[in-house]
Amino acid sequence: MRPWGEDHDKGTRMAGASIIDGKSVAARVRADVAARVAERVAQGRPAPGLAVVLVGEDPASQVYVRNKAGATREVGMASIEHKLPASTGEDDLLALIADLNRRPDVNGILVQLPLPKHIDAAKVIEAIDPAKDVDGFHPLNVGRLAAGGQALAPCTPTGCLILVRSVRRELAGLEAVVIGRSNIVGKPMAQLLLAASCTVTIAHSRTRDLPAVVRRADLVVAAVGRPEMVRGDWIKPGATVIDVGVNRVAGPGGPGSRDRLVGDVAYEEARAVAGAITPVPGGVGPMTIACLLRNTLQAAEMAQF
Repeated sequence: MRPWGEDHDKGTRMAGASIIDGKSVAARVRADVAARVAERVAQGRPAPGLAVVLVGEDPASQVYVRNKAGATREVGMASIEHKLPASTGEDDLLALIADLNRRPDVNGILVQLPLPKHIDAAKVIEAIDPAKDVDGFHPLNVGRLAAGGQALAPCTPTGCLILVRSVRRELAGLEAVVIGRSNIVGKPMAQLLLAASCTVTIAHSRTRDLPAVVRRADLVVAAVGRPEMVRGDWIKPGATVIDVGVNRVAGPGGPGSRDRLVGDVAYEEARAVAGAITPVPGGVGPMTIACLLRNTLQAAEMAQF
């Protein structure tokens, strides 16, 4: 895939930090994917296909799946949707995945999480062909990423790295702190930053003197799921701050007022100190689906169809 970073958005300059516009960067990623898909089709090769499997009727998951399907079609890819009832058995789901693994018109497979409690999510993830694992969750892809090999990396950390590269030309030697150690964001984020030659610290709930650890960082990635936990006086002046958190909190009028979305970083405090920062919403969020499309194209190119 074409490298991202040096010639892309530099953020919107405001008082204090440069605001990293995730919507704009994500639009560039999608446009790049669409151009590559069109080129493939013009050469007589099939458009990549993304299969999304939804089990149950979780409202948030339904919205995510609908958005993913729409974005897939917009870049010229084939969207293959399987919506199954919550009562679907684990064996039936595994049989569907086996069928999708065999289909040459399917380059990417995504099973929307969470799954109903009677289905073992780990078993389902491991059943997906690693070459079609566009979520980057399969143990083989996790291991390849950790070993520095070619792998499909999880979408949100990939998007975070693209956002960092949109405002920083050189990452080698930077001190980076990732707050959060989940398998979905924290751990793969650390691996991607290591691959970019950053010096990486993973911080978490047991980290001693977390504010002092964060103050060392040239780059902070907050992915802990606690609203506005990272305060402005934790941020090193000029640091780049990537806020992965999406937390719904009561509006300023208290209970009963309209909810608002905030990140894991106290935005206004941090914006006064940081060199660049992502907003919530409008920062990391738009990148996840864009990078899912990017991974699907990568999977198709690796398959050489």
